[in-house]
Amino acid sequence: MNTSILHSTEPNNAPLSVIDDAFFNHLRATEYSRIDEGNHTYLDYTGGNLYAKSQVLKHQDLLLNHVFGNPHSTNPTSKLATNLVEEARAKVLEFFNAKDYYCVFTANASAALKILGESFPFNEKSTFLLFSDNHNSVNGIREFCHSRKAKSKYIPVHYQNLEIDEEELVASIGEANPAENNLLAFPAQSNVSGVKHNQKWIAYAQEKGFDVLLDAAAYVPTTQLNLSLVKPNFVSASFYKIFGYPTGLGCLLIRKDSFAKLQKPWFAGGTVSFVSVVNEIYYLENNHERFEDGTINYLDIPAIKMGLDYIESIGLERISKRVKALIETLYNELIKLKHDNGTPIVKMFGPENFDHRGGNIIMNFFDINGKIYSGNEFENLTNANMISIRSGCFCNPGIDEINYCITHDEVGKYFTNKKDEDYKAFIAHLKQIRGAIRVSVGIATTTKDLEKYINLVNSLKNKAK
Repeated sequence: MNTSILHSTEPNNAPLSVIDDAFFNHLRATEYSRIDEGNHTYLDYTGGNLYAKSQVLKHQDLLLNHVFGNPHSTNPTSKLATNLVEEARAKVLEFFNAKDYYCVFTANASAALKILGESFPFNEKSTFLLFSDNHNSVNGIREFCHSRKAKSKYIPVHYQNLEIDEEELVASIGEANPAENNLLAFPAQSNVSGVKHNQKWIAYAQEKGFDVLLDAAAYVPTTQLNLSLVKPNFVSASFYKIFGYPTGLGCLLIRKDSFAKLQKPWFAGGTVSFVSVVNEIYYLENNHERFEDGTINYLDIPAIKMGLDYIESIGLERISKRVKALIETLYNELIKLKHDNGTPIVKMFGPENFDHRGGNIIMNFFDINGKIYSGNEFENLTNANMISIRSGCFCNPGIDEINYCITHDEVGKYFTNKKDEDYKAFIAHLKQIRGAIRVSVGIATTTKDLEKYINLVNSLKNKAK
């Protein structure tokens, strides 16, 4: 590998430094020491955040020193579990300033989105609007929409900066019948490009007769979501994206004045106040319990409060400023890298301004002859150097189709009469590489991680595939 470009004698290649280095280096050494002990460079925080040592120890202490029972009872062990679950629920609502919402605990953000999809009262006159920049778990709601004969439509994002086409959004909202059950799926932050879409469109859509789903999974790990200021009808999130531990828990936040609109198509244990077998009637609970099917994860849910307390002890604004400084520094260093013939080694997607971007960016790499490295080729290189990044389409096909200018006709013509064809066959048909490399930074990232990644990218300099 090339000698470090960041520790040479050239004045522009001094060791990197960003705000709050001393504090976050200490945090890395005390709470995340396992990263360095294992010689890891972790740059996949959008894929999954890392947990602090103190979170695990605190939860372990709770489990080892108490006896917990299933919350659906009034016995002492059940009451203890119930109390801790409700403390965690209250903490979530406080964290998001969401006093006007119910907090439904789910297995993850995808499970929250499924609840909404199956319960939203789509009909043949409804309109479901999505951004092209949406996660597949949001895209999947269109199948519930179609099963009820409703119309779905994607709002494109601009190729140049991956930001929303506002004119198309306004036009599409205006085409819908405001008297019907319409839904807009709004990604607070792209899980691919890191673009934070302008939340002014939430209130605008609501004024025009739409309910709004805010997919906040990629947004809330580094940015405060204040639901007393912006007021979507529904919000989905995963907790491990915020603080790493535990996995397998998310939430659906339902604004109380939108709760009655959701029509749950079935019932389960824990969701009913009354059910009869001799007379097939039932009454659903009239709060969050309506959507918490069966036994909730009562042993892990208390760890949510511990995780949120931990984030608050550091300060989300402090984390946000740190992440912005890191990702902007990484971007600015990477765009400097060129082959000796002047061609760039790296192409990055999305806006150059980071005022409205999160801690993730996507990019592709090119050899000296302009040939692109596939995701597998580059990830093999990072894997060999113990660097964790992510390649592919990131469960967000819309952004990938925009970046590679894949048209409606190209997809439609190929899959006509080819319902069972696999992804690799489709790529072979297109005769071009799909996907990109995503790098994301987070609470435990240090400038040393950035330097290692930049040096690795620079090792491609002047090489031909």
